[in-house]
Amino acid sequence: MKIIELNNESKNELLDILQKRSTQGFAEYEEKVDAIIADVRQRGDEALFEYTQKFDRFLLNADNIKVTEEETNEAMDSLDPEFIRVMKKARDNIVAFHEKQKRNSWFTSSDNGSILGQRILPIEISGVYVPGGKAAYPSSVLMNVIPAKVAGVERIIMCTPPGADGKVNPGTLAAAKVAGVDEIYKVGGAQAIAAMAFGTASVPRVDKITGPGNIFVALAKKAVFGHVSIDSIAGPSEILVIADETANPRYVAADLLSQAEHDEMASAILITTSPELADKVSVEVEKFTNELDRQEIIRKSLDNYGYIFVAKDMDDAIDAANAVASEHCEIITANPFEIMPRVKNAGALFLGAYSSEPLGDYFAGPNHILPTNQTARFFSPLSVDDFVKKTSIIAYSRAGLEEVHKDIELFASKEGFSAHRNSIAVRFED
Repeated sequence: MKIIELNNESKNELLDILQKRSTQGFAEYEEKVDAIIADVRQRGDEALFEYTQKFDRFLLNADNIKVTEEETNEAMDSLDPEFIRVMKKARDNIVAFHEKQKRNSWFTSSDNGSILGQRILPIEISGVYVPGGKAAYPSSVLMNVIPAKVAGVERIIMCTPPGADGKVNPGTLAAAKVAGVDEIYKVGGAQAIAAMAFGTASVPRVDKITGPGNIFVALAKKAVFGHVSIDSIAGPSEILVIADETANPRYVAADLLSQAEHDEMASAILITTSPELADKVSVEVEKFTNELDRQEIIRKSLDNYGYIFVAKDMDDAIDAANAVASEHCEIITANPFEIMPRVKNAGALFLGAYSSEPLGDYFAGPNHILPTNQTARFFSPLSVDDFVKKTSIIAYSRAGLEEVHKDIELFASKEGFSAHRNSIAVRFED
């Protein structure tokens, strides 16, 4: 990996390089995606069936678009029972964590009889997209579905592409069963996003779409936002490790590679105050890469977006970490809890030598659907809050309104809205 001195110039160069990975750099695909969305919106199922035959080479129709209970049971039976056991254990951890995020409606009253409050209700129907083939990750199914279940969403549907044989990845089906998905449809790509956003004869319209996907899926989610809610426009995976001289170089190298293997655009960054650690991590990265299965992807990822920065002190390291606002941020220092409050921009923080990033990906309980591309400056992980809607409650008595009606009338007058003023004033006519 490249070892670079951390300074303002190298930090700004890094930010520029990372930002180029966003969906803004794929404008040439937007026209194709927009055409697919418009077609599905106009022709519904007919368009879905045609695109599935074109892209997935499967003859889809109204009779086979929905995954049957028999197909799901077959998938469950085909998998290692031990894997199912671990999946259920992970589910329980994710449920327990997200249960703590639930909030209740509230009301407050005044002596004059006025009542204010906020009602919190789950959305009615949520849709999750799951990629097919090699990109199918059961862990993402759990992370997308469980917060919606905990929030109280009554109907959760899933769209995922079929293989040429019409079958869906068994891991996806098993995870959907474990998580509690209600319906699964065999449709993928931008056409699936359009179907969930606008509805077809077979696929119901949803209130929110979550889940990862390729650039076509990402751009489709971006295009339908506003017609439905979405989780985010996910970018390539990211990890940033803050480490000092106490860190184990093998641990750090292994953790960097855990994200580099995702895809060629994934970023893996170490910021350390120890030049010696920087050298040792670089050596360990090369050793591990030679042993790992996805070494071709790893090498391309590291060549493009793999960096080791040597900072003059921890203040500079933390400043750079906050600027990068990484999806995953590990703090492997002598006292990580001392550093933690100062790292303000990160999707998830992993503290200490034994809190490696895959712990969060699979098992600990916090959601692994995290903000990327520096959006951790203002976005948060997927949570129960993403699947509820809040309604303000206002119930004033005559006495309560009488106390403030002249203030409101003045405000409305100053804004030039006489009908607003009149709506209040008419209640206190002589």
